[in-house]
Amino acid sequence: MKFLFASDSFKGTLSSTEISDLLEISAFRHFPGCSCVKVPIADGGEGTVDAIMRAAGGTYRQVTVHGPLFEERISSYGIIDQKKVIIEMAAASGLPLVPDKLRDPMKTTTYGTGQLIRDALDLGFRHITVAIGGSATNDGGMGAMIALGARFLDADGRQLKGIGADLYHVSDIDLTHLHPAVKETEFTVMCDVNNPLTGSNGATYTFGSQKGANEVSLSLLETGMKNYAALIKRKFSIDVDSMPGAGAAGGLGAALTVFLNARLRSGIETVLDLIHFDDLLKDVDLVVTGEGRIDWQSACGKVPAGIGRRCQKAGIPAVAIVGGMGRGAEEIYSHGISSILPTINADMDIAEAMHRSAELYENAADRMFRLLKVGISMRKEN
Repeated sequence: MKFLFASDSFKGTLSSTEISDLLEISAFRHFPGCSCVKVPIADGGEGTVDAIMRAAGGTYRQVTVHGPLFEERISSYGIIDQKKVIIEMAAASGLPLVPDKLRDPMKTTTYGTGQLIRDALDLGFRHITVAIGGSATNDGGMGAMIALGARFLDADGRQLKGIGADLYHVSDIDLTHLHPAVKETEFTVMCDVNNPLTGSNGATYTFGSQKGANEVSLSLLETGMKNYAALIKRKFSIDVDSMPGAGAAGGLGAALTVFLNARLRSGIETVLDLIHFDDLLKDVDLVVTGEGRIDWQSACGKVPAGIGRRCQKAGIPAVAIVGGMGRGAEEIYSHGISSILPTINADMDIAEAMHRSAELYENAADRMFRLLKVGISMRKEN
């Protein structure tokens, strides 16, 4: 019996690696001598670089950058091979880097993410993948582009810093000094949302509140983002509001696409390609995936859907062990997932569930493997 374990992390409790270890323990308990392949997985948010480095090999490069509030900090990105790197914007511009009381997307910047990209370009890498989940920003990606040599000017010709508040004031964009290697580099953006840049489903109103924006700043940021979108359309003839994913990471998706000619791809599909997931499925009998909470959104580019579709194509059954189930979770069945097993096994609040996460997961894994043994015995009897 050969199993492949490829679950997303349970945010705030269990890492992808810890989940695979718990599954392996339970698998050996019920199927002594079985073979277990453990694949760390992420879909473009925090932990993506670590997952790819562990699964595909590679090295890390440390870089001193400016964080979301322009503070100096050490960040890093992953070098996959001599041509390819993977950059996680959360490592330089992520929400966890900003203390709760200081969270304000009017003041945060993607400048540090641009510094990571610039470092990779300076070293000669020409295939750059950027994972843009988990941002603290709503600057339209201006900060990142400024780090790469672009200039965003106000009506008086003064250069702006590249923060959310600057969206309202930007009046012109100068790409004259954009890093010359951009033209010869292939950029891929890992993105698992399709939000446009502006509007009720845009960057500001969908994600701004969780980054610290209040009603007043949300209105100012949206007005600024509309100004930014209109300027891009006027100057470059590109309608970013009709571009799915432009609103990802507070508009960084738009900037990477417009200014770096990047290609937006599903985060999980990009990860699976980078780690050669299809090759790992050889001779596998069952794949176990999952995430902290599965609902209707999971079918729209999250880890279980990406894993399930690859397994479905290969004719291999896949199941998902999850922390909890929400509305529309059953939609995942049409994406190659045969069954969902929640870890919660009694009445409890979220705090208790998180505190007991490892115990609850191990119990769910035990139930799953016991049921698998029943299915195997029924097949033998028939």
